[in-house]
Amino acid sequence: MARSLGRPLPKQFYARDTVRVARDLLGCVLETTIDGHVTGGRIVEVEAYLGAEDPAAHSYGNRKTTRNASMFGPPGRAYVYRSYGIHWCVNVVTQPNGVPSAVLVRALEPVRGLEVMRQRRDVGRDRLLCSGPGRLCQALGITGEHDGTDLGRRPVRVLGQHQPGAIAIETSHRIGISKASDWPLRFTVEGSRWLSR
Repeated sequence: MARSLGRPLPKQFYARDTVRVARDLLGCVLETTIDGHVTGGRIVEVEAYLGAEDPAAHSYGNRKTTRNASMFGPPGRAYVYRSYGIHWCVNVVTQPNGVPSAVLVRALEPVRGLEVMRQRRDVGRDRLLCSGPGRLCQALGITGEHDGTDLGRRPVRVLGQHQPGAIAIETSHRIGISKASDWPLRFTVEGSRWLSR
């Protein structure tokens, strides 16, 4: 039997300030159970998106659409969208219900189901399995059908197994966006070789 990677995080974990949630997600595990295969990785890179006041957020100006409806809550749900019509990206919804904020998961250190991830990704190096939001979704089998799912239960869960503050964190500007890219809302595990860049 596989070693436990932690327990699902409680709802109150997510119903907090988005930046605090983003930082505390580092070291937690994003796990999927899809088509009978369990895959998972330790979160090493995230970006915070601060809702109605954030020009880079899909909910900027408090605009609610079919695409971004999951951002408006409740907290502890997945917000999954397609980037540039190609790659799926998974976010963790934060803040109280109705406040459209989320944390984009940008990179994972693969820890479970690597053979399945390799088949899904078909790349030569394990470092490339989950080093980017589109890559990690492909590796874990996350698609648009998982939008709005409860992250406390399968098929997509976030598991906690560390004490917040126990991980050395680096802060930098967000990447891959054109608006508010200089906001220091990208958080990474210091020294990790699994980052997106």
